Amino acid sequence: MNEVKTYLSGYSAELQQQVSALLDAEKTGPWLLSKYPRAHELAGAKQLYQYAQQLKQEAMRSAPPISKVVYDDKIHVIHNALGLHTYVSRVQGSKLKAKNEIRIGALFRQVPEPFLRMILVHELAHLKEKEHSKAFYKLCCYMEPDYHQLEFELRVYLCHRERFGELWA
Repeated sequence: MNEVKTYLSGYSAELQQQVSALLDAEKTGPWLLSKYPRAHELAGAKQLYQYAQQLKQEAMRSAPPISKVVYDDKIHVIHNALGLHTYVSRVQGSKLKAKNEIRIGALFRQVPEPFLRMILVHELAHLKEKEHSKAFYKLCCYMEPDYHQLEFELRVYLCHRERFGELWA
């Protein structure tokens, strides 16, 4: 039940109990695999960047550009969520250079594409909306209509992973 409290703390007690029961019955793995039979194939930083650029182009053409999208081994999922959006400012000579960077937890190298898409949509939404506000989540749902369901299922996967290990390794 500890992993359920960690990853599903924002959900109702009833939903947490249901997920706990599924974990205890070892049904989360078969359920997730039936919905998502394989992991995405975007293993490299270049592929990940191109994928993020494509998502941005489809839904957020006027948003500031992203300069880097990478998997990051240093992101700890519990403390830093699923990914990070950073705005880096550097002085170069007499000019101030600003860059938007997205870092995705390295464990998401081996998840289904819809989960990776949900994480990237979340981080891309931060280009326009810095806070997790109503407008932020509205933008997430605009870019990915199943955003909330995918986030929940990803969190169920994280509970499963904590207890049983990787599914798509």
